Amino acid sequence: MNILIIGSKGFIGTHCVNHFSLQHNVWECDVVTDYNNENYYLVDATNADYSEIFREQEFDICINCSGAASVPDSIKNPQRDFILNTYTVFKQLDALRKYNANCKYINLSSAAVYGNPESLPIIETQTLAPISPYGKHKKMAEDICCEFYEDFNINTCSLRIFSAYGPGLKKQLFWDLSKKYNNSTNIELYGTGDESRDFIYITDIIEALECVIKEGAFKGETINIANGEELTIKIIANLFYNFLDPNTNVNFGGEQRKGDPTNWRADINKLIQLGYIKNVTIEEGLANYIEWLKEQE
Repeated sequence: MNILIIGSKGFIGTHCVNHFSLQHNVWECDVVTDYNNENYYLVDATNADYSEIFREQEFDICINCSGAASVPDSIKNPQRDFILNTYTVFKQLDALRKYNANCKYINLSSAAVYGNPESLPIIETQTLAPISPYGKHKKMAEDICCEFYEDFNINTCSLRIFSAYGPGLKKQLFWDLSKKYNNSTNIELYGTGDESRDFIYITDIIEALECVIKEGAFKGETINIANGEELTIKIIANLFYNFLDPNTNVNFGGEQRKGDPTNWRADINKLIQLGYIKNVTIEEGLANYIEWLKEQE
């Protein structure tokens, strides 16, 4: 297959390139200059044009890993977040519609579209109530994917990724925990510690992508990408620091950060029906991540 990975230099994009290049013809697209890869398209960060890409080369699959991925930054710079997470999805799909209409399009969305869910586990049909510009813009991007399927018969789907982690991720919870540890063994964190997330390791995300490519309907549907397991931040932080120093003290200030939901656990029945099987436990995943952190030093 010919696969285009947009946002190929990011965390998930890099792992997608490494995995799919083993068996398929892969083209990359991002805003970072790459002087060595002939199958690479450079686009402008805020005004990308995808017409030339789809006009020049025909693809079987397009995986959109691009966009901003920061709730706080979406509050600080909502227009930038809208352009990167919503407007660019429309531009990609419109170029695809014009020049490569048979290509299947996978949009990497986010569990942020749920906000604080009405019940757990979170099923895809729950009412969406995002509480940040980031979540709202991701919801808009999902609506755009549905629009292009319903109005133009473009094969699309949106994957609602929950708490992704793994080697190469230099932001979010585990990266923050590592940086705090470098400064002190007395760690101060936001929240109460009772907030919860549903973590999924990067290679399991790639496995989920494989399942979607092989078995997905591509009729504008949404699919939760997670493991259906709820872990509190208190438990996960202590588990993380046990790998580094069991004597580390973790304290929570009790503040709630704007835009952050309280509790998440996904219903993954739809993903399981596509053939997904979890391969990496949280303990194995954290051990791998910490090993990668040590290599960075």
